Amino acid sequence: MQIIRTNKDIHAGCDALAASDPMLARAIGIAGPPPLRRRAGGFEAVLQSIMGQQLSVASARAIWGRLAETCGHVTPERVLSLSDAECRAAGLSRQKMVYSRELARAVDEGRLKFRALARMPDEDAIAAMTQVKGVGRWTAEMYLMFALGRPDVWPVDDLAVVEAVRRLKGLEERPNRKEMAGIGEAWRPWRSVAARLMWHFYRKLPPGAW
Repeated sequence: MQIIRTNKDIHAGCDALAASDPMLARAIGIAGPPPLRRRAGGFEAVLQSIMGQQLSVASARAIWGRLAETCGHVTPERVLSLSDAECRAAGLSRQKMVYSRELARAVDEGRLKFRALARMPDEDAIAAMTQVKGVGRWTAEMYLMFALGRPDVWPVDDLAVVEAVRRLKGLEERPNRKEMAGIGEAWRPWRSVAARLMWHFYRKLPPGAW
């Protein structure tokens, strides 16, 4: 299985995409290749994604910092031992308490095994992760892309990716999920690199630039 491990892999994907699609070649020419942005896998990686749902990056980091300070070391066992008061003091909402404990139980009970995920095909891994309450498809896709380095994940529900595609294609409206899936088909087997490029391109341009 092809894995994105280094910037060299990112550049190989960009070269292939640029050769097959002038639109992506244009995006790379404007923004340059996207950064690697790998992260460690496992329980902490998924829990951090849950902490960041519907929050700014700064708020999510602050909550994670307080949670890590409370736990000492963030493990499923330690999370399950926290009281509601300790969770609230760290900044967790009632919903995030539920989701965090559901994830911790799934790992602690062996229902979610990260070594097994690393060996699964993309859709099987996403299906296994999304069986856990609080882990949606987007969270699973981010784990596959940035923790497992999968090269062909296409997050059609990510707003920044959708908006970047709209701008590059000169569309009046954002493409829907079906349209996004169709657009991404042409970018196999490097859709993860295309998504990274969309984020990179989106951040490089001011809102009124296109």
